Amino acid sequence: MQQLISDLQAANIGEIRTNERLAPFTTWRIGGPADCLILPQTKEQVAAVIRFLHERGVPWTVIGRGSNLLIRDKGIRGVVIKLGSTLETLRFDGATVYAGGSYSFIKLSVLAAKEGLTGLEFASGIPGSVGGAVYMNAGAHGSDVSRILKQAEVILDTGELVTMQAEDLQYAYRHSILHTLPGIVTEAVFELQVGDRKEIAGAMAAYRDRRRRTQPGHLACAGSVFRNPEGGFAAKLIEEAGLKGRRVGGAEISTLHANFIVNTGDATAEDVLTLISEVQQIVLQKYGISLVPEVLVMGER
Repeated sequence: MQQLISDLQAANIGEIRTNERLAPFTTWRIGGPADCLILPQTKEQVAAVIRFLHERGVPWTVIGRGSNLLIRDKGIRGVVIKLGSTLETLRFDGATVYAGGSYSFIKLSVLAAKEGLTGLEFASGIPGSVGGAVYMNAGAHGSDVSRILKQAEVILDTGELVTMQAEDLQYAYRHSILHTLPGIVTEAVFELQVGDRKEIAGAMAAYRDRRRRTQPGHLACAGSVFRNPEGGFAAKLIEEAGLKGRRVGGAEISTLHANFIVNTGDATAEDVLTLISEVQQIVLQKYGISLVPEVLVMGER
């Protein structure tokens, strides 16, 4: 690994940190160290990093703003890539929006609303990056990325930069082809519609008020933990099973929203994973329904 790090430093492809604790880079504030963390600042550096690692057969992982992500306590082996701030770009061309992969999905929705563009209201409470939203087909309030995405610029695991149309991403509920075709989203193009500013602002205010009343935004968490089962809601099942407030170590099922697990201050990834497993077992026993996590789990067991 030391030789690899020396070669990476010589290649001048972004800031490089070794044995870097990853908890501060996640909204759960949980996670062990990365052997090597690279923070490329440009699209060209991202592509160069990927090509470099591909040629040497070195495994890599990418993280965005760290929402919807649980990193195990032993951390991640190999190389972790975190996109730099220079990929937080945004440009409006009429109703077409060009957003960099690092750009805040929430901020994008707010600025689109100010432009009088509708279609991104659902994103006002999704605390991830544009790249992560494209990867996960992020959604809420009956809408998701697949409804507004036109195309995405992706660096594949060979270092090749390609443009993928929305249909190429094979979207499904909280899923895209990028789950099996490794790549990094460097830019997304969204096709919105011109709308009424007051109506857009009203919808977003209503969503914001509902979140404040029903979600534990003041505590470290990763959003919804489980996918909603067909025809139902994970939170309803968990609450009816009497699991609100259940704790393992520093991890707790939120007393506000049963599909959120919060870090009360000293939770480990193992605490969260144990609590997830207990919820799955109890809900399966009571209702015969298998809850599927929608959070991504990374790292060494």
